[in-house]
Amino acid sequence: MNHIIIGILFSLSFLLAHCQVPCGIYDDAARIIHMEEDIQTIEKAMLKIHELSDSDDMSSQDQNQLVRWINTKGQHAQKIQDTMAEYFLAQRINPKNDSEKGYDKYVLLTTQCQKIIFQAMKTKQTVDQEWVEKLKSGLNGLVKIYFDNHGKE
Repeated sequence: MNHIIIGILFSLSFLLAHCQVPCGIYDDAARIIHMEEDIQTIEKAMLKIHELSDSDDMSSQDQNQLVRWINTKGQHAQKIQDTMAEYFLAQRINPKNDSEKGYDKYVLLTTQCQKIIFQAMKTKQTVDQEWVEKLKSGLNGLVKIYFDNHGKE
């Protein structure tokens, strides 16, 4: 019985690896995959918002769906912002002084994270697909800087 409880607790620690407890359990690739899914959801929400709002005679059901898509778009953009701030910036990218080795990479990483946070914010404010493309590009840029060749695979 104790083995089952320990197994469950051990499994939960993997599921909660994004916490700020210094447990040392991280899954950077999973965070990227989740953010890619968030971007896909934002993109689909924008398409649905355009589709529903372009209708000449919007029913109350259509209005309801429009509001739901708007809320979903904002929620997924917020998830990206939270992941960037609470996971990458707070836990994974260690601050460096300008005299330390790795400082240039640190500046690139933090700048790229800030760009992604900004781009996600713009997807909340608009239904312009341009910001989805910039967000995709921003995330790809982070992957190129953050991961080594093995991590990119």
